[in-house]
Amino acid sequence: EVQLVESGGGLVQAGGSLRLSCVASGFTFDDYAIGWFRQAPGKEREGISCISQRDDKRYYVDSVKGRFTISSDNAKNTVYLQLNSLEPEDTAVYYCAPLSRICGDYGLKYSLRRITSWGQGTQVTVSS
Repeated sequence: EVQLVESGGGLVQAGGSLRLSCVASGFTFDDYAIGWFRQAPGKEREGISCISQRDDKRYYVDSVKGRFTISSDNAKNTVYLQLNSLEPEDTAVYYCAPLSRICGDYGLKYSLRRITSWGQGTQVTVSS
């Protein structure tokens, strides 16, 4: 059974930092790119970053580029998302999921349309 468990969220002030973790099980971790997604209140879920295990390719959407950093520890089947310079607009529930296409803008959007089961996510709240 594919399972991803997100953690590390919390309440921070604008400008603060958090480190999210995504622990994966039930599939061959090295074979899949892993994406981070988020859903803000009243908004649709969006893909924001991904990492390819095979070639370490990383992708970020413009809204988080330069502030967020994705990394992976294959020995622990874990993907991290370091969130720096947080803004109130980053307030959302953050999710991770394996991608069904290669890491990139298309891979995130393609996978987002097809993922039917999500983990519980981790809440990030940024106060102004």
